[in-house]
This record gives sequence, structure tokens and C-alpha cells, in this order.
Amino acid sequence: MIELIVMAIFGVVAYVFYKMMLKEPILPWKEKKVYESETPSNKKKQKKKKHEVSIEDEPKLFQELFDEVKDISNHMIRFNDNSFTMIAEVEPVNYFLKSQDEQEAIDMVFESWLAAINYPVQFYLQNRFIDISEPVQQMKESMRNSEDLNEAALSFGQSMIDDLQNWQSQTPRYETKRYLIFTHKINAKDISADSAEELEEKLVEKSFAELMRRLNAAKSQLRRAEMNVSLLPTEGIYELLYHTFNRRKAVKNRFKDLVETEKNALYVTAEQTDEHIEAVKEAIEENEFNQEEQRKEDRTEESQAS
Repeated sequence: MIELIVMAIFGVVAYVFYKMMLKEPILPWKEKKVYESETPSNKKKQKKKKHEVSIEDEPKLFQELFDEVKDISNHMIRFNDNSFTMIAEVEPVNYFLKSQDEQEAIDMVFESWLAAINYPVQFYLQNRFIDISEPVQQMKESMRNSEDLNEAALSFGQSMIDDLQNWQSQTPRYETKRYLIFTHKINAKDISADSAEELEEKLVEKSFAELMRRLNAAKSQLRRAEMNVSLLPTEGIYELLYHTFNRRKAVKNRFKDLVETEKNALYVTAEQTDEHIEAVKEAIEENEFNQEEQRKEDRTEESQAS
């Protein structure tokens, strides 16, 4: 009898130990409590949720970068809040080749200009890949048009052109463009005009006059420090933006070539893609259809009036 009791106690202890090792309830009729937040798989799921990108955080489209820009014309960038921006290109002085006295004179001129301005001025530096395609093209044309060059001179010129092209392609080389950015905001309520067109014209004229005054002040002051300041025209603003968003492509697909291509595209003899031709045909057909519908409406109105 005693042996049976000892064996029963030993069995109960072994059963309890077994359940504790498996982390299961000792009493079989009780349900197992599951704490999902403590399991490693759920922790991983929670971490994944933290790194999920919501729809609001998705990258914006390229067009949305210019939502605040209303127009680029008259050598200015116009924004929706009637702010106008004018950009000036600066040709720098070789500061470190100057003597100590010349460097101090340049510093004094620049400091006096900074102390005189009471409006915002931004400095913008843009690194561009060096493009030597135009000098190389000029060298090729000179070699082609020259009649008094012997074979040795032509061979030397061709080897120089090859060396320049290899020099440009082997290692990326940059040049720095420097710009001054002037911004001026006008309150349309301060301008009196009889019509919307007159108001628009006065806004542009007043903004251009104020920004040109600031640019000329910088030009006259920095000229004493041997720094040439020139207005960046409308085409130059587009080229600046083109190099900003197409840094590497701008070397092969030059902005000047794009402008020339667009100019030639105005003529019927220009090369066009099949998609462009089909789009033009569809536009012509749609225009003819709209004109025919307009004629029908006019005839209907005339018949009703008679």
C-alpha cells in the first residue's frame, strides 16, 4: 500500500514537472493563455509595421516639385504668392593668386556690399561636369577647313582630340557655377489697376524694376573686386534647372542641343517619332470634329431664329 502511494506521488511530481517544462497548464481542463505580444514572431511583425511606408509618405511626382511656381518668364521665376526671383551669374576672381593687399581689398569690397543690403540674397553653387564638346568640335572644323596642314599636323591634332576626350571620360571632372538669387514679394492690393491685364503688367514691371535695382547694386559693387555679375536670362534659368535635375545626362544630352531640336521641330521637315505623328493626327481630327459640331449648332440656332 505504501509503495502504491509513493509511486502515485512520484507520478504526480513527474507530471507537474513535465507540464512546467512545456509551459502548459497543469490542470488539463484549463485553457492555455497566449500572450501574443511576448512572442518573438509578433515582435518582428511589430517592427515591420514601424517601417511600413504609408501613402502620404510616398515620394512626390516631379511635377509636384513645382506646385508653387506659376511661371518662368521675363528673366524671373514667379510664384503663386506673387513672389518674384531673379538670378545673376557671378564670374569669380582668382582670390589665392592675389597678393595680401589685393586680398584685403577684395574682402573689404565684399564686406561693404553685405553690410549695405537690407533684403534677402541667396548664394547658390552648382557643380557641373566639364563639357569640352564645343572646343573639340571647333578643332575638328579647323582641321577640316585648313588646306595648308600636312599629315603630321593633322595626326598631331587628331591625337590631341583623342587625349582630350579620354581625359574627360576617364575621371569625372567638375566646374563650379556661382549664382546670386534675389527674391522680392509684391502685395497686389498695393497696386491700383483698371483691369486684370493692367494689374498683371504692373506686377511684372514693378518686380522687374526692383530686382534689377538690387542686381545692378551688386554688379557695381562687386566689380571693384573683379567679380563680374550678369543677369541670367529666361533660357539660362531653364538651363540651370536642367542641370540641377539631370546632372549626368546633361553632358551627353546638352541643353543647347535640346533647344535646337525644339526649334527645328517647328518645321514639317523635322524628324518626328511615330507616336508624335499619331498624336498630331488625332489632334487634327478632333479639331475638325469640334468645328463640324460648332457649325451644326450654328445652323440649328439660325433655323430656330428664323
